[in-house]
Amino acid sequence: MCCKDNHTHKGIVVVMATMFVCLCISCQRDVQLRTDAVHDRAALPVLEATDVMTLISDSGVTRYRIKAPSWRIYDKATPAYWEFVEGICLEQFDEDLSIQASLDADYAYYNEDAQIWQLKGNVKSLNREGEQFETSELYWNQNTERVYSDSAIVITRATSIIHGIGFESNQEMTKYTILNPTGVFPINE
Repeated sequence: MCCKDNHTHKGIVVVMATMFVCLCISCQRDVQLRTDAVHDRAALPVLEATDVMTLISDSGVTRYRIKAPSWRIYDKATPAYWEFVEGICLEQFDEDLSIQASLDADYAYYNEDAQIWQLKGNVKSLNREGEQFETSELYWNQNTERVYSDSAIVITRATSIIHGIGFESNQEMTKYTILNPTGVFPINE
């Protein structure tokens, strides 16, 4: 009977040792997988937020509202950037908190180093004068305070609709040049 118990103990020890080795190999594999997943830190956002709504003030007065379904910040990428893969809406307020200008796009990318925004897909902007701009792609350089595009653009004004390819503007989109106008159509009252 003692030999039988001793044999059983040896079997248990062998099974336990095998399980320990398997567990160690499994842990090492998990550690390796986790290490590989974090190896390229630049590919991971430092911040990922959903259903974002933020207000921006200047001297205690609310001036802007940004809304986005998704916002990712990649601070370790070269260059560092922000990405709004599900679109963005920016609204500018007057002193009475009435919307005075707006900008919407299906996708937005912000290069932090160059301070350039790239907006793509159904880009629509309304300036303070009530003019509506529609294009498929738009760039805004915050350093030079310029907005520009090489894409087709439609500008709807109170008395006309302007079509063209490419434009340049100040950042308020009140002083602009259509690079290749393709038509100006008056609107009948």
